Amino acid sequence: MPVSNVAREHAQAPETCDLAVVGGGIIGLAVARELIRRRPHASICLLERESEIAMHQTSHNSGVVHAGIYYPPGSLKARLCVEGARQLYEYCERRGLEHERCGKLIVATDVSELARLDELERRAAANGVAGLRGLDAAGIEEIEPHARGIAGLHSPHTGIVDFSAVARAYAHDVLQDGGTVVEGCEVTGVAVGSRAIRLIHSQGATEAGHAVFCAGAWADRLAVEAGADPDPRIVPFRGAYLRLLPERRHLVRSLIYPVPDPSLPFLGVHLTRQIGGEVLIGPTALIAGARDAYSLATVRARDVLDTLGWPGTWRMLGRRWATGVSELRYAALRSTFVRAAARYLPELRAADVEPSFAGVRAQAVGRDGNLVDDFVVSATERALHVRNAPSPAATSSLMIAGLVADEAERAFAGHRAKARTARPARGQGIS
Repeated sequence: MPVSNVAREHAQAPETCDLAVVGGGIIGLAVARELIRRRPHASICLLERESEIAMHQTSHNSGVVHAGIYYPPGSLKARLCVEGARQLYEYCERRGLEHERCGKLIVATDVSELARLDELERRAAANGVAGLRGLDAAGIEEIEPHARGIAGLHSPHTGIVDFSAVARAYAHDVLQDGGTVVEGCEVTGVAVGSRAIRLIHSQGATEAGHAVFCAGAWADRLAVEAGADPDPRIVPFRGAYLRLLPERRHLVRSLIYPVPDPSLPFLGVHLTRQIGGEVLIGPTALIAGARDAYSLATVRARDVLDTLGWPGTWRMLGRRWATGVSELRYAALRSTFVRAAARYLPELRAADVEPSFAGVRAQAVGRDGNLVDDFVVSATERALHVRNAPSPAATSSLMIAGLVADEAERAFAGHRAKARTARPARGQGIS
């Protein structure tokens, strides 16, 4: 039975439950799946604001299973990505989800990029990335015959998957294990009491013993509702993609990336083969007029005010104005956008592409103007908050779920001990 049909059997939010997970993207679903496996006798519900799960970042991305090359050794990204990719591949194989370890090529086209390429190789080695090897110009052409560069790195274990399909499989696991998935249930308010946390939502309210917020683009607002510091704030970045025309897809065998700017959490304009054969070019990275601005015409006053009213936004723009100008040119001029990719794929022409979809990245920005580059999980009374989960969050989703569940066990242990003498029956919620 399709996951969406199963979920609709549980369309109404419960009045009470032991644990509530807010957010039905790939991270929220992975967290709910992990929690219910650790606490099989607890009543666990997931509340998703949209009419279907996985409608935002989970379904609006390039679908890359990252190998762990880019991330500073010791960071959460570095710790969780390599093992997360391994677990994700195993999960896809068990569940029969289509995926491919097609490999990734990172190409340097100028001598000024060689030091950064060396740094990527050093990071990859420190992070335990398997199979990475350096290439010269001839090696680049052997892997990708139409690509050109002076040096490169090849990662054979980088791959592709449909993360929406993975999220639906996670949801199916939650439902099979006795959890509840509620769609069309936007959480708008949070009230913390001595014995429960009350989630006010579009279907009424749910009282839970504890809650885990995995709300993506809305993570900061719900964290503040629960008593957290407003720093960092989510600033939405819209990323638009082009795609190669079918007759030009032969130009790209796998994934081709430039050497990224290490000071930015974005990877530059790259070419990405998809499950099904399409080849994407992108994305751009422009501050968006809404947290769900999949169309340029989507502008929401509250989102704009939140972005412009945040001191960190202006500090970031003051430091990154040149990058912002470049991104504006990419968004306004398709030929400029294509030329960025043609640096390492010289046969590419503007006539070879057409518009594809856009995604919105929920980027946490500190009050000091720094773009938060690592995963961030914080706690308030009776709640945990995933405050920042950028790429490679989808790749690392099973590992992030384990981390969040570990944090939940520590944070909620005291409250559980108090309630142990009057534990509610499964499905009956809290007293």
